[in-house]
Amino acid sequence: MNTNEQKIIVFITGAFITHQCWEQWVPYFESQGFKVVVPAWPHKNANAETLRNHKSDSLIASNRLKDLIDYFEQIVRSQPSKPILIGHSIGGLITQILVNRGLAKAGVAIHSVPPQGIMTFKWSFLKAGWGPLGFFTSASKPFMMSFAQWQYSFTNGMSTEEQKEGYYKLAIPESKLIVRDTITSVAAVNFKKPHVPLLFLAGSKDHTIPASLNHDNYKKYSDLSSVTDYKEFDFANHFVVGHPRWREQADYVTKWMEGNRL
Repeated sequence: MNTNEQKIIVFITGAFITHQCWEQWVPYFESQGFKVVVPAWPHKNANAETLRNHKSDSLIASNRLKDLIDYFEQIVRSQPSKPILIGHSIGGLITQILVNRGLAKAGVAIHSVPPQGIMTFKWSFLKAGWGPLGFFTSASKPFMMSFAQWQYSFTNGMSTEEQKEGYYKLAIPESKLIVRDTITSVAAVNFKKPHVPLLFLAGSKDHTIPASLNHDNYKKYSDLSSVTDYKEFDFANHFVVGHPRWREQADYVTKWMEGNRL
């Protein structure tokens, strides 16, 4: 192991929220000596209020998953050493894909949207996903989650005040095409391929990506020589990275990385 190698974390944000969702995670990991990279998605390098005021933005609506994966691959390849990838939701899916491509030192998939072929018919998953998929509606405009949808899909179990704060600070419009692409071959992963350490975090309160779906995702990995771990938090909803108890998850990630000498 090269002790002079720079320690790098690249955070990969999920859909419907800005990259500012990591604002508490950044100083936490910087204090541990990591260089932290937090890229905005294409056409989303602005605060939530600005992006919501342009909720008919055709540029956001045009985002596709393949382009987003390529965008993050370029960022990862540009780092001076292989980074640890920490991704939430669709960012978790992208983390899995880039780990699969051998581009990371390790990966942490937080409430990850599963790769192609992993599904659930749980009612909460279907209810949370129907609006964002936008079937029978035009894909020329992005989907903006209503506050009621936000309460159900992201921040269930939190106080109304906490839900409002999260919504106005972080919620943004999203491409329907990005969401639809997650069930196509663009989202495929080779589960038999050896890989660097990969951790799945799940939440018992998550309506959007139920813990059972996370566990199915984790169990698909079959290479016995590779480290693949799973941890479920009983309080965590889909707003996990901005949840009031985010620190418990960050602490767990830290201990996991230390245990794997990362």
